[in-house]
Amino acid sequence: MFTRASKVHRLTLRAQDAAPTAARSLRQFSSSLRRDKPRLVVLGSGWGAYEVMRKVDKRRYDVTVISPNTYFAFTPLLSAASVGTLDYNSALEPVRRYPEVRYLQAWADKIDFDRKRVTCMPATGSAARKKIINPNIENVDDSLKPAASFPGSKPFDLSYDKLVIAVGCYSATFGTPGVAEYGYFLKDVRDAAKIRNRILECFELASQPTVTDEERVGLLHFAIVGGGPTGVEFAAELHDTLITDLQRAYPELAPHCRITLYDVAPQILGSFDKNLAEYAVSKFDRAGINIKGSRHVTKVGEGYLDIKEEGKVPFGLLVWNTGLAPNPLIESITELQKDEKTHSLRITDHFRTIANDGKEMKDVYCIGDASALPDKLPATAQVASQEAQWLVKILNAEAKGRADPGSFVFHNQGMMAYTGGWSAIVDRTKVNEGPKGELTGRAAWLLWRSAYLYKSLSWRNRISLLYHWFATWLGGRRLSRY
Repeated sequence: MFTRASKVHRLTLRAQDAAPTAARSLRQFSSSLRRDKPRLVVLGSGWGAYEVMRKVDKRRYDVTVISPNTYFAFTPLLSAASVGTLDYNSALEPVRRYPEVRYLQAWADKIDFDRKRVTCMPATGSAARKKIINPNIENVDDSLKPAASFPGSKPFDLSYDKLVIAVGCYSATFGTPGVAEYGYFLKDVRDAAKIRNRILECFELASQPTVTDEERVGLLHFAIVGGGPTGVEFAAELHDTLITDLQRAYPELAPHCRITLYDVAPQILGSFDKNLAEYAVSKFDRAGINIKGSRHVTKVGEGYLDIKEEGKVPFGLLVWNTGLAPNPLIESITELQKDEKTHSLRITDHFRTIANDGKEMKDVYCIGDASALPDKLPATAQVASQEAQWLVKILNAEAKGRADPGSFVFHNQGMMAYTGGWSAIVDRTKVNEGPKGELTGRAAWLLWRSAYLYKSLSWRNRISLLYHWFATWLGGRRLSRY
């Protein structure tokens, strides 16, 4: 039988045990960082940043991630998500999946390399949401900006001991008027959602009794500018959707549908082996997808393209995939050397940035699309992921006092692209390891899907992918708008 005194004693012990937990909880929500470990700040949540966050030794680093996105987007799946083959969540991994990592939803606006501080602006509020939804729109109405006194809307500074810049790039418009206002990009899951809604909207508009045949043809013209892997895969996914689900739902509109792929180069898929590019062209020709090379878009209006070689061409949807433009944070940095062509930050083969005086910045690293190695590697997810894995080795070795792993060497694992109709192309002619060669057709499609399934970062998403692929094959895609 317990006495009143023993009960009071037990309550006191419980309070003492709870005190450290409460203190830890308060520290997690404090604006100041713990000082018992080096402060590693990672800017971004893309292929490079997310890989660093996942694999860096968090027992030896106090890790903070700064990104306007609360997730990592598996970009190769966005084309399928944009037409309803997959659910959007199948292409996302939450940043807050790792509770030992401190995450702040914000933009990094400025870096003070002398004081080792990053000035950040919370990515919250109406103006912030507008900037996230379309980062290519430069001017945001001041009236939309949240009040400075609104909770969570004030800018803040964050100190670092080591900084990893992995902010990626934006879609390049090359100064073409009207692209940001009337075009759609395909770099994020929000882009995929907007494209999906617009496709269905074009069909609903074309169904209206007041629309003329000429207007209907324009609404059902789907234009894609950029003949790289992203443009090709989106064209293939869209064609699959048009000849199956949309044809059944809108049988009277099917004869009016057109897909046109424009590129400034004479041919599409310039980074692939010539034989594979020709295979894709012949596949598209048989499917009725128009490929027009050596085309120069001079202006984009509401519902039309101005093409130097053709004049005014109407469209219902324009998807723009022509290259990369520097992130505003990278543009704002004047203390570090940049590549003359890409304007990305020059880095060493250890990913350290280089000051204007030629000295290495020992504690400032850059990886991914925002960086420029001496070898001039392409800005792809494969490159960013490998750079991140090697940078983690460097950081972990330094924290443990071990020998440096050495200079980074890229291992080409090949390229692949979906061409529609359960067909794909795989280019392994330049790989460093494993079997070399080319693959096309159904076998390439199986390898393409297997690779994406394997590369997904969680079992939850792997199961989700299998479910949605099977559900689409069995029952078709969802055609509801909301």
